[in-house]
Amino acid sequence: MQSNRYNKHSVAADLVKGALAGAAATWVMGKTTTWMYEHESRAVRKRENAARHGKSAYVVAAEKAAEVSGVELSDDEKKKAGSAIHWALGIAAGAAYGVARRRFPSTAALKGMPFGAGFFVAIDEVMNPVLGLTPGPTVFPWQTHARGLGGHVVFGMVSEVVLEGMDRVA
Repeated sequence: MQSNRYNKHSVAADLVKGALAGAAATWVMGKTTTWMYEHESRAVRKRENAARHGKSAYVVAAEKAAEVSGVELSDDEKKKAGSAIHWALGIAAGAAYGVARRRFPSTAALKGMPFGAGFFVAIDEVMNPVLGLTPGPTVFPWQTHARGLGGHVVFGMVSEVVLEGMDRVA
């Protein structure tokens, strides 16, 4: 027998709510990781920036997409497209989480923190290097990984808290 929690909510509603939660979580994660980055030592920031050649994975993704499409982008357009990719990924992850947390309750365990940690491993540690968006994980200082993990755990927590709030009013 399916739980009452599942029966009351459609996949479409959970997708929309999750997307909204993902947008909120992306914003908070960005503020969190920016603060963490700004409080790292200059030596650590310099080592990380050298490893990624001064470009985020999202800017590299925008460059690759533009190249495949035969489009030339200015540096400013690459940054804007990279930001759009980052937001789209966060919103999509939130939407997926919004659906998964009802159908697989263990997904929402510990206020979404394991989801955020898994998202970090899947994207930052595995997919970015596999897709050539960043060098492999061993090139980066441990602080880069700690910041990424912390930011994604915040993403998971914010997604869950926002969705719990929507559950209360819906």
